[in-house]
Amino acid sequence: MRILGIDPGLTRCGFGAIDAGVSRSVGFVDVGVIRTPASDDLSRRLLAVRDELVSVMDRVNPDVVAIERVFAQHNVRSVMGTAQVAGIALMLAAERGIAVALHTPSEVKAAVTGYGRAEKKQVTEMVARILGLDELPKPADAADALALAICHAWKGSVESGTETAAQRAWRAALGGGRS
Repeated sequence: MRILGIDPGLTRCGFGAIDAGVSRSVGFVDVGVIRTPASDDLSRRLLAVRDELVSVMDRVNPDVVAIERVFAQHNVRSVMGTAQVAGIALMLAAERGIAVALHTPSEVKAAVTGYGRAEKKQVTEMVARILGLDELPKPADAADALALAICHAWKGSVESGTETAAQRAWRAALGGGRS
């Protein structure tokens, strides 16, 4: 299963793709950051992010898109841009018929590091270790996107129908729910 993680942001939107197999195995596919200048008009910035996400989705052809769930911070302006970019990612996945899952930052940190309040550096180091990367993915938005994809590979989501095959088999073996 190919999973595209998206860490939405208007100035920096991280993306990272992995292949997930059975037994929690994951492999690196692609990573990057889409950048837009704060000096540009909002509509142009959103269009630029959309165009780049279309290109990324065409290139990696994901089975699932895992997006960071937007949460309210103190900076409402920042949250609005993040929510707008998340909406673009959701729309693009829906247009292509790709399943979407939303994961909170603490959920992602806990899945990757074992601790829901891990520092960004810890997340980045664990992502590199899990994927066997020679270098740490930079900037943090790129590492966060890969962490989202890894989180989804290991957690999936029954509610959104985005469980991995291994998760379905495990749940069926335990006698729980649909398979």
